Amino acid sequence: MPGHDEAAFEAAIEFGLTSAGGYEKRRSTDYDETLALFPDDVTGFLQDSQPAKWQALEALLGPKTATTILSSLSKELDLKGTLHVLRHGFKCYGKTLRMAYFQPNTRMNPEAAAQYAKNRLTITRQVGFSSVLKRPDGQHRRCIIDLTLAVNGLPVATAELKNPLTGQRAADAIRQYQQERDARDLLFAFKKRALVHFAVDPDEVWMTTRLNGKDTHFLPFNRGHDQGAGNPPVAGNWKTHYLWDEVLQADSLLEILQRFMHLEVKEKQIKTDKGSRTLRKETLIFPRYQQRDAVRTLVAHAKAHGSGHNYLVKHSAGSGKSNTIAWLAHRLATLHDAQDEKVFHSVVVVTDRRVLDQQLQATIYQFEHKTGVVEKIDEDSQQLARALSQGTPIVITTIQKFPFIAQALSTLEKQGAGVQIDTAGKRFAVIVDEAHSSQSGETAVALKGLLNQDGIESAIAAQFLDEGAEEEGDDLSNDAKIASLREALKRGRQPNLSFFAFTATPKFKTLVLFDEPGPTGAPPFHEYSMRQAIEEGFILDVLAHYTTYQRFYGLIKQIEDDPEVPRRKAAKALSGFLELHPVNIAQIVTVIVEHFRRFVMHELGGRAKAMVVTGSRLAAVRYKHAFDRYIQDQGYSGIRSLVAFSGTVEDPEDPGSSYTEVAMNDGLAARELPETFERDDYRVLLVAEKYQTGFDQPLLQTMYVVKRLSGVQAVQTLSRLNRIAPGKSRTFVLDFINQEDDIYRAFKPYYETTPVGENADPHRLSELQHRLLEWAIFTAADVSVFAEIWYRPKPDHSPRDHQAMHAVLDAVVRRFETREDEDREQFRGQLTAYRNLYAFLSQIIPYQDSDLERLYAFVRNLLAKLPARGDGQAFVLDDEVALRFFRLQQMTEGSIDLGEGTAYPLKGPIDLGTGGIKDEAVPLSSLIDRLNERFGTDFNAADQLFFDQIRASAELNETISEAARANNLTNFAAYLDRTLDELFIARMEGNEEIFNRVMTDDAFRSAAREHLAREIFESVREA
Repeated sequence: MPGHDEAAFEAAIEFGLTSAGGYEKRRSTDYDETLALFPDDVTGFLQDSQPAKWQALEALLGPKTATTILSSLSKELDLKGTLHVLRHGFKCYGKTLRMAYFQPNTRMNPEAAAQYAKNRLTITRQVGFSSVLKRPDGQHRRCIIDLTLAVNGLPVATAELKNPLTGQRAADAIRQYQQERDARDLLFAFKKRALVHFAVDPDEVWMTTRLNGKDTHFLPFNRGHDQGAGNPPVAGNWKTHYLWDEVLQADSLLEILQRFMHLEVKEKQIKTDKGSRTLRKETLIFPRYQQRDAVRTLVAHAKAHGSGHNYLVKHSAGSGKSNTIAWLAHRLATLHDAQDEKVFHSVVVVTDRRVLDQQLQATIYQFEHKTGVVEKIDEDSQQLARALSQGTPIVITTIQKFPFIAQALSTLEKQGAGVQIDTAGKRFAVIVDEAHSSQSGETAVALKGLLNQDGIESAIAAQFLDEGAEEEGDDLSNDAKIASLREALKRGRQPNLSFFAFTATPKFKTLVLFDEPGPTGAPPFHEYSMRQAIEEGFILDVLAHYTTYQRFYGLIKQIEDDPEVPRRKAAKALSGFLELHPVNIAQIVTVIVEHFRRFVMHELGGRAKAMVVTGSRLAAVRYKHAFDRYIQDQGYSGIRSLVAFSGTVEDPEDPGSSYTEVAMNDGLAARELPETFERDDYRVLLVAEKYQTGFDQPLLQTMYVVKRLSGVQAVQTLSRLNRIAPGKSRTFVLDFINQEDDIYRAFKPYYETTPVGENADPHRLSELQHRLLEWAIFTAADVSVFAEIWYRPKPDHSPRDHQAMHAVLDAVVRRFETREDEDREQFRGQLTAYRNLYAFLSQIIPYQDSDLERLYAFVRNLLAKLPARGDGQAFVLDDEVALRFFRLQQMTEGSIDLGEGTAYPLKGPIDLGTGGIKDEAVPLSSLIDRLNERFGTDFNAADQLFFDQIRASAELNETISEAARANNLTNFAAYLDRTLDELFIARMEGNEEIFNRVMTDDAFRSAAREHLAREIFESVREA
């Protein structure tokens, strides 16, 4: 297909980079396989940019100069890596040779600009070399790369291109890197040569910085489209043109190498039988598209417009915010305007995440390779004063420090040794990291007290004070509040300060305070939505498997009381606990522990953790006692808990008692709790107003909510579950307090999602199972063959096992591909529906039905193998790590015995003529339903107990029973009304809400009385 194949795509990119991107074209023969370099460009750049040093070496080495320099360079690359050599050069015979010149911060040094212009960026098509990989005949494979980009002869990027018009997509390029490119080849060796690898088609771009065979992890490098994943259509151009027209353009690529890319090093202490050892993990960070775009857009605006602007960066969790802040801080600290004046004299980063200051210092040190650029305020107020007055480039301080610093300043002033913060004539950039509710109130008052001494003080306070506290009970309209806030901000804003606020969940005031308009003409200035983060796989959707207790209870009862459903006895094992009704802490704890044991603790290879969100510090204390007591009484092991709350709590029901977090956690220091919770023996964390924001624990898989949540707090709290981890494919929320509509209303401003519908119907699973088999694309035998291998109890499958599983799936894919497009998409939709519904319901209902479970494993893997729709949607990558963890999760070794009996086929909800036994009437349930429907109340299963107790007391009262027997229903109802007050008062304790309603609302009381009178009347007469 001339003009439409990959070669044409390759040629178009080459033309774009050489005609307008600042690149020169090279031939594949210019590449040296042994050195994995372009030697002529290396030597040519050195002679051109550093002639004196070259001549000195040539005088010493003679004709061996080029060979010796290339040898020294190669050794330095192998030792320190390409990125380090590009930034800091290498040594040869005592002379330091630069391998790149980066764009200077100002135009005041013409020589630096001239050196920058001498960089040689080149593009080479079809670079080939002999790989360590071998062909079946034993000969080494010839590896050929579509595109290789180099800076001064050093390869920095490779790309594999695919074209859907010839039947391949970016996903095929990813598989090519995973299966046909080997990190043992020097060009692909981690850090040593090429730093980033792109998989590209006209619709999508994916990238990775480390090849690791089948475990190579590619990240999407797409712009996003309609708040989701992918790329928007571009009139007259490819969707992915931004890669070569923008990102890889010469100035841009050099800026990425200078100011963005860095080596992230994480160290973790692991205890072993012989003591402890340190695990070191290195990750080469290349900015994702929205990270680079945010920094560049913010910097460009600040450069053009100077200080005095407030920017809101609305980036979802999973956006890589810490790196974005580090890059922005470093760039702002060196930013100069068109007149070569510094835009900001200092950058102040305000954060309450202690890990950020360490990450910021480590990242910026790699850029500058010197200390003193970043100063963390961890001593006293004098340190802060000196840093601000002396123009320290980047100052990091936590919000918790301000009360202490303000007090220290006051003390110093009284002693006559006060420190003055001289900010006259200086401009500051203030980066606010997640300005949430903890940064309002008294802490922000302390911030104002410290900084309200000069220009910087009042402005920071004006923008920052009480940012997170929404007024409650305010009758003003939004327009009125906006107008009044605007007037206040006119007085408070100062021209020497710019604020850069990062948050995923901006409140009303946040949007008003940080009001620099973005592309839409309104704030935020830059956005990366929760939906895009979810669709791109950086976080999980915590609402996908959210359920209230009422829904949870209803599903269990639906299964238990339904004779159509096999394994009813198994369902009763859990519903027996639910029937206790969660009206007190002990009963809720019972539900939590039993659900955790049956559905959670086996997830993530037996490492999954849960959080219990309580409504108060006292509640946290009581839940901790009840949790530990229940675990001990039941003799359970492997479920240890920790509790988190601030201060000291006294329990009025236990006079003289006093509880602290440290004491309840057996002396564990509060700062050590996050690290201790990582241990495998601690599985549940009970919290009260702590760890509900900013707490990143990827193993958190389930949350139990016993606290009223709304607005931003609901989003931040539930989002503790959204971090990804190997094998973590789903989360679960069991909410005892809130309603689904309220939670979805809270999330809607931050994430577009489908509203919650009616209760999921458990019958739907078997209906879907039946419909999937009717297609005859796969058979029950296919599922059985696959499952036989999948569920084998061994840590890893052998290569032959892996081959056999894929052979089964490949045969199904071939049948799928023979169908018409409409049928394929309908079948795919049913597969997806089954996968999602089973993932949800299996966490509530103890199916452990082998047919359903096997089909789930089969469907989940089949979906990953099906060819993409061809509409630019993200490809689901086959993650072998996730599959290994998933295999452990799916082992049917649960604690509920489902071995007895024979499974009957489930009937779908649309089937007619289905035999069944009617559920027994639950009159009190109908009363609650009737009251809720009529009066708009939200009384739940717990309130049934109140009416149940009233009825039981009335039936045992001989006078009332006699009245029922001696009167008709109308007269008895009138009599009962005169005695109801006494009955209600006797049951008032623990039922205050519904008691107040029946005592103060005549219509509500009348409806309840009529129902109770009829029930008591009929019950007494039947007896």
